[in-house]
Amino acid sequence: MTRFVELHTNHGMIRAELDDTKAPKSVENFLAYVADGHYDGTVFHRVIKGFMVQGGGFAPGMTQKPAKAPIANEANNGLKNQKYTLAMARTNAPHSASAQFFINAADNGFLDHKSESAQGWGYAVFGKVVEGTEVVDAIERSKTGHRGGFDDVPLEDVVIERAIEVTG
Repeated sequence: MTRFVELHTNHGMIRAELDDTKAPKSVENFLAYVADGHYDGTVFHRVIKGFMVQGGGFAPGMTQKPAKAPIANEANNGLKNQKYTLAMARTNAPHSASAQFFINAADNGFLDHKSESAQGWGYAVFGKVVEGTEVVDAIERSKTGHRGGFDDVPLEDVVIERAIEVTG
């Protein structure tokens, strides 16, 4: 069964198809956060033109939301960090992804899995945008600056008003 999530933002709707065959843990994790309402009212807090837009961890004002335990990195699943794919965000520790995710705004092959080492693990792709690429593009064009101790933060909040799982 193909699974989809809609991210209703203050810039429009993004519909993503999730690949639970190649990234079952990442999809299960993402959908659990969707079902819990975790993403509702969060912001895309890191936007870098020509690279990616990241969200899922902060409320407006850069207040961090609590997250569940991290999941295993599935970047060795064969999926590539291509434009408009969704991937799990993480720290420098390969198996540290929890709630945060990003949408690639370019083909970012340097983020792909190369080896099971600290430098080579990569970032696990688990879906792709199938509607709303123009919304991703608009978010990517947001003016950014320094806010709440962070860089690359949109100066005007880009809010995920609600995230819902939808069928076909």
